[in-house]
Amino acid sequence: MKRRSFLAATAGTSAALALGSPSMASARGLDTEAQLRRWFADTYRSLEAMVPESGLPADNINLGGDKPVLTENTSTTNIGCWMWSTVAAAGLGVITEREMQRRLTRTITTVEKLERFHGFWVNWYNTFTGEVLREWPGSGAKVNLLLSTVDNAWLDVGLRIAEDAAEPALAARIRKLRAGIDWSFFYNAYDAADPVAHPGLMHTGFKVEENTLTPYHYGALVSETRMAGYLAITDGTAPTSHYWHMLRTFAPDQKQEMPPKGEWVTRDGVRYFNGHYTYRGRNVVPGWGGDMFGQLMPELFVPSAKLSSSWRTTLTHHVLGQRDHGLIDTEYGYWGFSPCNVPEGGYQEYGVQFLGISPEGYCSNTDRTYVPYGEPMPDPSAYTNGVVTPHAGAMALMIRPKDAMDNLRRIARDFDSYEDGMGFYDSVNVSTGKVSDRMLSLDQGMAAAAFAQVLKPGLLQRPFLRGAGARRLNTTLAKEDFGL
Repeated sequence: MKRRSFLAATAGTSAALALGSPSMASARGLDTEAQLRRWFADTYRSLEAMVPESGLPADNINLGGDKPVLTENTSTTNIGCWMWSTVAAAGLGVITEREMQRRLTRTITTVEKLERFHGFWVNWYNTFTGEVLREWPGSGAKVNLLLSTVDNAWLDVGLRIAEDAAEPALAARIRKLRAGIDWSFFYNAYDAADPVAHPGLMHTGFKVEENTLTPYHYGALVSETRMAGYLAITDGTAPTSHYWHMLRTFAPDQKQEMPPKGEWVTRDGVRYFNGHYTYRGRNVVPGWGGDMFGQLMPELFVPSAKLSSSWRTTLTHHVLGQRDHGLIDTEYGYWGFSPCNVPEGGYQEYGVQFLGISPEGYCSNTDRTYVPYGEPMPDPSAYTNGVVTPHAGAMALMIRPKDAMDNLRRIARDFDSYEDGMGFYDSVNVSTGKVSDRMLSLDQGMAAAAFAQVLKPGLLQRPFLRGAGARRLNTTLAKEDFGL
């Protein structure tokens, strides 16, 4: 596919709208609203193109050849993305209410037939048939059947949003599907006598063929994996204390990206280290790898920044850190770092190492320019093959709308990274101008939800704001004080 040559960008910063403002579109004017609506509509069209008659979205679509090619594999997360994007499309008038019901019905009809274990779904299914994927298409390599905690969380999110929007008969079918979901299956209750073996956290998953839970747990609070804990607290299948057992940073004596600042505190009977990092003079609670995906994906559905000024501060500082890394540390001229398709092929985690707990750190470039703590920053020229992804920039619209909008417009303008009628390609190598030839269901689904959130705040958040379970979660979030 022919790509435009790219221009040297001049990247500036400017004052942003206040977080939680009623609408970015109303604050910036009709041209911005029209731009966002176009981006949403085109992004949704790319998701439509990934959905065959089964109603299950392909994991990704390859647009680099003579005709689009769908992958034979889909995931639980992909299915959730399709459902919430379809509800958003109706809410924004891109499709009719009747068409939304038809599409949701088709997808739910297939989901009802998917093989489940212990009430949950395995990671991979065949896009076209819905059969459990046991061999990888092409290679024939064995697929290890895993009930991924976080991936099932995103399917559950999609089901809850679909149920909220569905007509009564379909809503009843979705409730029946969800009745089999019990988040206590993954929860490892806290035991003060052995907190290492029983830390009050969620196991990362369940190995179906070995009939055992994984030995690992999701620990980092400011990660996309926190969504499973949110759902469990909402359902009452995990106590609110689970939230306080999740890690802000590791304890000071543990190996991590940098020595944390903070203090030991006790909240609701749980003693934990209320830690944070400092990057470019701003205090921030790190995620796992310093990527935008982990920080902001749950915010699309559970508005913690509106419930807690501390959540608002750390998310703002994360976005500003991503911005400054892209514009100052590396002089890429663009920003928005998150796991994505590598423009040259494959998949890789991208992020800002100083915003993540992991001692290895995610890096913002394919060549992984890593700076050990305490060493001086290298010259920006050291960051070769830097990669930005539009879905990360789209989620930043919720936090720093002016900065994020300017960044996305530059990415669209300076690279051949936007396909009319399909939206943004997955990633761009800003060092060479190479653009990914793929669009991923997950990343398009995050971008669609982000555009919908700024166009019509709260559109996808209703299931997480109403009822006793939502009040229990939101009351817990409102207590958060990161000590920043």
